[in-house]
Amino acid sequence: MGTEYEVIVVGAGMMGSAAARHLTRMGRKVALIGPGEPAAPASHTGVFASHYDAARITRALDANADWSRLAIESMDRYADIATEGQRTFHHPVGVLMAGPERGPRSSFIDDNMRVALRNRVAFEALSGPELAVRFPYFDFPEGIIAMHEARGAGHINPRELVAAQMAAAAAGGADLYPTEALRIEETAGGVVVHCADGTQYGAQKVIVACGAFCNADGLLPEPLPLTVFARTIAFFELPEAEATRLKQMPSVLYRPLEDGIEPYILPPVRYPDGRHYIKIGGDPVDVVLETVQDMKDWFRSGGNRDVGDAQADVLLRLMPGLGHTALTYGACVTSFSPSGKPLIFNQTDRITALAAGCGAAAKSSDEIGRLGALAACGEPLPADLYESDFR
Repeated sequence: MGTEYEVIVVGAGMMGSAAARHLTRMGRKVALIGPGEPAAPASHTGVFASHYDAARITRALDANADWSRLAIESMDRYADIATEGQRTFHHPVGVLMAGPERGPRSSFIDDNMRVALRNRVAFEALSGPELAVRFPYFDFPEGIIAMHEARGAGHINPRELVAAQMAAAAAGGADLYPTEALRIEETAGGVVVHCADGTQYGAQKVIVACGAFCNADGLLPEPLPLTVFARTIAFFELPEAEATRLKQMPSVLYRPLEDGIEPYILPPVRYPDGRHYIKIGGDPVDVVLETVQDMKDWFRSGGNRDVGDAQADVLLRLMPGLGHTALTYGACVTSFSPSGKPLIFNQTDRITALAAGCGAAAKSSDEIGRLGALAACGEPLPADLYESDFR
C-alpha cells in the first residue's frame, strides 16, 4: 500500500482531533481515524474515550506552570476553533480555586498563586467574608480562601469541542474515518493502519492519540509508562428554577481542610437529555486499571456508587441549600505519566505518541494536539514556553 497521507492521526478524541486540525493548518494531507461515541455504553465492546460529556472545567490557574501555559495557549484559540468548526463549546462563567489559607494543605493556593504571577494570570483573591458575600450559595468553612479567575475561565463542552475540531479539520482537507484502528504496521516506506471495519490506510507518519487505550496491543512499538485510574462522577439533577438560581455559579476546584475527597464541581449544565445537572468528581482512593479489558469493564460499569455517594455528601455540605431531584453516577478514567505531564514524542521516525491527559488535558487539548503535530512533522517543541520536553 502506498502512502496516501502524510500523517494519519489514530484517535479522534480531544488531543487527536486537535492534532488533525493543526496538521491541516500546516498544509499536511491528513486522515483522522477513530470511532464515534457508543449509543449504548453498558453493552459496548469496543474502545471508549474521555470526551463523552457536556462539561469540563477550563482555567489558566494551575499549580504547575506547564499545565497553566498549555491551558493559556489553548484558551486563546477557543474562539477560532468555534468559528472554524461552527460549534459553541466554551462557557466563560469563571472558576473558583478554594483551599486552606494556612497549614500543611495551603500549598494548593500557594502554588496556584505562584504560577499565576509567573504566567500573568489575572485573578481576584477572596477571604472568608468576601467569599461568602460574592458566592452565597457556597458554605466554605472558616480558614478557606479562594482565587477567582473570571476572564475566559469556566467550562467547555468536550463533545462539542471535539466536533468543532473535527469539522475544522475536515474543512481544511482532512479525511475522517469513524472506525477503530486495530493495528499499526511500520513498513520500509511508511506506516499502514489496519482498521476494525477491514479498511487499511497508508501514510508517511502516524500519531497515536488513543488516551488510556494507547497501550492496546498493536498500536505502539513500545508501551507508554501510563498509569490509568478509575474515576467516578456524581450528577445532581436540578429543576429549572434551581438551575436558573445558580446560573452565575462558577466552576470550582476545592481542597478541604482535611484529607479526603478533593472535589471539582461544575455549575448547572444542560445535558443532551434536556435536563440540568451539577457534576462533582474527585475520588478518595486511586484504583488502578491494569488492562484494556479492565478499562472497558469500568466504562461499562457506570462508576462506583459508594464513591458517588461520598462525593454527594461533600457537595451537599458545601452547598447545603441545593435543591435537586435525582442523583446519578458515571464512569471515566484518567491516565498519568510519571512526570504528571503529557507525553509528546516520536517513538520511531514514523510513529509519534500523544497521550497522558493526567486529569487536566480537556481544557489544554488544543495546545497538546498542536505540539503533537509539530513532533510528528519533525519540528521542535517550543522550549521557550515549557519547562518539560514532554518525553
